[in-house]
Amino acid sequence: MSALPKDFLSFLKDLKKNNNKEWFHSNKKRYEASLKEPFKGLVGEVIHLIQKKEPEITIEPKNAIFRINRDIRFSKDKSPYKTNVGAIISAKGKKDKVYPGYYLHVESGNLMIGGGMYFVPTPDLKRMREHIAANLTQFNKLIKAKKFTNTFGELKGDANKRIPKEYKLLFEKQPLIANKQFYFTSEHDPKILLEKDPAKFIVKTMLAAKDVNDFMKEIY
Repeated sequence: MSALPKDFLSFLKDLKKNNNKEWFHSNKKRYEASLKEPFKGLVGEVIHLIQKKEPEITIEPKNAIFRINRDIRFSKDKSPYKTNVGAIISAKGKKDKVYPGYYLHVESGNLMIGGGMYFVPTPDLKRMREHIAANLTQFNKLIKAKKFTNTFGELKGDANKRIPKEYKLLFEKQPLIANKQFYFTSEHDPKILLEKDPAKFIVKTMLAAKDVNDFMKEIY
């Protein structure tokens, strides 16, 4: 895939300065040409490339990309639009924010590539802890693998202050057992998107966490 248009990042920067309906409506054609359609094409190429390693991912870009409109019903911030574009690349796409997958996020000044399990309900968290406990050696090996740590650093997530007593001894060996989230992130200069074949860079980065994601998928 060719580079994204230079106005892709410029539009996000301008939107951040002019986050109102009047400006957006007067720049609707620019939004379509410089942001919406190019990002749709990028996500489509990412899905196509990642299918070679993860054939279960057969979603369309529309099933992965989040709407640019913000839900302001319960927010003090009444800005009508997001100042970023984002997509969940997984077998289930944006409709299932629990299932392990990859996340692509672009805003002015930042390209973030990540994934894992961010929204983890109690039943899934219980299964994940049991899975880690039963496969601790494998888990430690995966999160310490060079291709993962060189790209994402470490597995992250907020931790519970209290954990079930049956995990207290395991917590001393592996503190991540207390986590209520298991995700990874890698931040880059978004100008990469303006260079040749940005989808290849994104997919290569994502696949550095494939083994970790695959481990998480085993709880389902």
